[in-house]
Amino acid sequence: MPPNLPTVTEPFPISLIHNRYLLFSIDKITYIRRVHHITGVLIGSIPQIPQQNVFLGIPLELMPEEARLLVGSGAAYIVDDVQAHKEGLRGLRGDERVEYLRGLEAEGKKAARLTQAKKDERTEKALKRIEEKKTAFDSATEARDGSQSQEDENSEESLFAPAPNRASSPAPSQTLSTTFTSSISTYAITPTTSYPPLPTPPRSPAIPLPEVPASYPLFAHLHANGYFISPGLRFGCQYLVYPGDPLRFHSHFLATGTQWDEEIDLLDLVGGGRLGTGVKKGFLIGGVEKKGKSEDDEVLEEGRGWKEERVRTFCIEWGGM
Repeated sequence: MPPNLPTVTEPFPISLIHNRYLLFSIDKITYIRRVHHITGVLIGSIPQIPQQNVFLGIPLELMPEEARLLVGSGAAYIVDDVQAHKEGLRGLRGDERVEYLRGLEAEGKKAARLTQAKKDERTEKALKRIEEKKTAFDSATEARDGSQSQEDENSEESLFAPAPNRASSPAPSQTLSTTFTSSISTYAITPTTSYPPLPTPPRSPAIPLPEVPASYPLFAHLHANGYFISPGLRFGCQYLVYPGDPLRFHSHFLATGTQWDEEIDLLDLVGGGRLGTGVKKGFLIGGVEKKGKSEDDEVLEEGRGWKEERVRTFCIEWGGM
């Protein structure tokens, strides 16, 4: 691993807020994408341009399947974020509050200085361009005046006197630089995470595993085979399946989970196959393969009388005749 990448200690907490699984730390977001192939969906607005919804920021919302996968692998655990904040604020000491506020103020001053430095740099470049234009204009004027004076050196003095020497006038850069004042004020910093100053919340055994849909076995099967998976609502399916990071690859499959003995409408197969082929993707369906009744196993999956063996997938493509 490159030394400049942040390290994350496992297991890390996933915030549960109103039945939504969220991550607020950019280090954890990049970590699960890099290590666990979990992308999630960014749902936060960007502070500088909050009224657009094309490029979004933190927090990252995880699908229940993604949260279940991280918890099941031991990489994360679920935390009731509201309760954890209440308990953390009650246990926060006065000196810790003061130290945290001082840290925020220092970050605000640093951000203000960086912003002011960029403004000064832009101003300096603008003044330099003005000075270059002025120098070029003065050179052209002097050359024109010189040629005119040579032509009329034996004639009487012109009615219009030549333009005064502009070198004596102060340069625009000097004038603007004297009137330009830079006042640096501290920026107000809004932290994206509460840890610190709050301590990392402990694991709570009272919080159950995330509830997942019946298509979770298909999700886990595709993830185990190295695929990246994102929500597929845009294409009328459950999952979009990528062979690598979605920032580098287009999706290859439109995936929908089904039960092994579920009846599938033929029009759904035709529609899914045509849609997948139209967007240059395969329409993939899959589910847990269930074989005959098991008489030896006392514990049967969900009391259905059938033992789950493995997940099988089928890809459908539309072929024009």
